[in-house]
Amino acid sequence: MRSSPATVARTILSALCVLTILTACGPGKSTDSPPEPGDVAAAKVGDQTIWSSDVKREAVAQGLIGEGEPLDVSSDLFRRMLDQVVDQKLLAAEALKRKLDQDPSAQRRLEAARERILGDMLVEKVVETAVNENAIRALYQDQLKQAKQSEEFRARQILLNSQAEADAVKKLIAAGGSFEALAMERSTDAATRFNGGDLGYFTSDVMPEAYALALKTAKKGELVGPFKTDAGFAVLKVEDRRPEQPISLETARPQIVRFLTYDEVRELLERLRNRATIKTLIGQPIEVPGAPTEPASAPKTPPAATPSATAPSLTKPETAK
Repeated sequence: MRSSPATVARTILSALCVLTILTACGPGKSTDSPPEPGDVAAAKVGDQTIWSSDVKREAVAQGLIGEGEPLDVSSDLFRRMLDQVVDQKLLAAEALKRKLDQDPSAQRRLEAARERILGDMLVEKVVETAVNENAIRALYQDQLKQAKQSEEFRARQILLNSQAEADAVKKLIAAGGSFEALAMERSTDAATRFNGGDLGYFTSDVMPEAYALALKTAKKGELVGPFKTDAGFAVLKVEDRRPEQPISLETARPQIVRFLTYDEVRELLERLRNRATIKTLIGQPIEVPGAPTEPASAPKTPPAATPSATAPSLTKPETAK
């Protein structure tokens, strides 16, 4: 199977990183010892062993699997990644053979690749130490204390075209008719009619104003309405009313990990910048009289800003329609 242009481009870029490692280690150095416990030799290119961890690392780098996710050595994805790693090693070895690593331009690119790899390794090491289970649970508990808790409802609805239709349906329910069956039979709301009108749990602030007003004093088990909405006339059945439930630790975990990771990297960079002597040698652009200027109507490009992160919210996302 032929590789796509994008795959070839990635392979060439990856080969540059491989060349960086080969240049540092010296050509022809054998790697017969597993780099990680339980690692499996997947292939050999000359005397260079390709390990399953090398293949998995390439899949992670391309965003095809997440960090820490398994990659079955018998899968098609593993085979594709293995072919690409083989190509990387072949390209890098040929580049060394042609002494391309001795070119001044190549030296600068190799050094830049080496710095990126070392920087990534430092970040991974720092994050691995700081973003641990204790830190995750501590931030979750802290945000739990700060979270503003409101009431949430679980309700079913039947939406109808007229007040008369809504009044008739409410009488049928009061006489013992099944709310769920009537929702499926008569509701005009395609999003909820086939599950008995179930709206799930929601807070009143995420609903249209008519719903919030109708539910303000509603009790569990009560029929509410009919009341007018933008889509027609609604009859609600309040299934539950309770304090809003925060999202669980496991649901919040990915967001917490992202926040802690960003925060740790930001603090690391601040410490390094404060210790370093940094002097910017390129000044502001010189204004040349008569030079073309940007049209007044053109949107101005905002200055580059340091990425920001906010502490994770522990309230549930909006689910109501």
